[in-house]
Amino acid sequence: MATVTSAPPAGPRKRPRRGGVSPLTLGTATLWLSIIVLLPLAAVLTKSFDNGIGGFFSAVTTPRAIATFEVTLLVSFVAAGVNVILGTIIAWVLVRDEFPGKAFVNGLIDLPFALPTIVASLVLLSLYGPGSPIGLTLSATKWGVILALAFVTLPFVVRAVQPVLIELERDVEEAAASLGANNAVIFRRVVLPALLPAILSGAGLAFARAIGEFGSVVLIGGNIPGNTQVASQLIRERIEVDQPVDAAALSVVLLALAFVVLVILRVIGNRFARREERAE
Repeated sequence: MATVTSAPPAGPRKRPRRGGVSPLTLGTATLWLSIIVLLPLAAVLTKSFDNGIGGFFSAVTTPRAIATFEVTLLVSFVAAGVNVILGTIIAWVLVRDEFPGKAFVNGLIDLPFALPTIVASLVLLSLYGPGSPIGLTLSATKWGVILALAFVTLPFVVRAVQPVLIELERDVEEAAASLGANNAVIFRRVVLPALLPAILSGAGLAFARAIGEFGSVVLIGGNIPGNTQVASQLIRERIEVDQPVDAAALSVVLLALAFVVLVILRVIGNRFARREERAE
């Protein structure tokens, strides 16, 4: 008589882990982030305090440094603000409208990413410098610096807003229109709240890029202390006169300003996003 051997009871099946990160992947990402971001930042921060805390504050509070920071913040805020408005309009046109050459214009938006910024400064100087072919001279003025910064930071706003517009469902807009709302009301009450986090994110990136920009303003700006000289030009000047510690201190201030602005805009954007989610 054959003996039937019962199979051992099956234990609980192990479900495959989802969303896990292997130690090798995590280690590689951490190492690369440290090499290209954390270590350079730590080196600059350490260098800025080579003359002690007093030396750091002395370098960043000179009348020349304060005037340069004021100019840098002013032109960066204006350039970012201009691109918030015009960049949002351009993103809207690229998503909602059809016109000949749309693909070309869409690709043209990314040109400042690929174009060497010194070339942009040369082009702007040729167009708005002395002997301007259009009769508009902006070289060695704040408006020339703002124009250069607006040129290099435009893609940040457009590319931040564009995907959100693409994903935005138009049913709510059509429902509002059917209830008698005009285009201005629809944009203000329906579209803008959904776009605001992306707009703030793009504005933060544009501002952070603007305060550290050098190449696009080096020719058209004129580098006039207290008028058109931006912080990056003062940093280069300090390096050229063999004051690397002061240059590092100025760089740390720029990094801190960019970080604070990005964090503030990110917090505001997240609050608006959560408010939109609750409203839905």
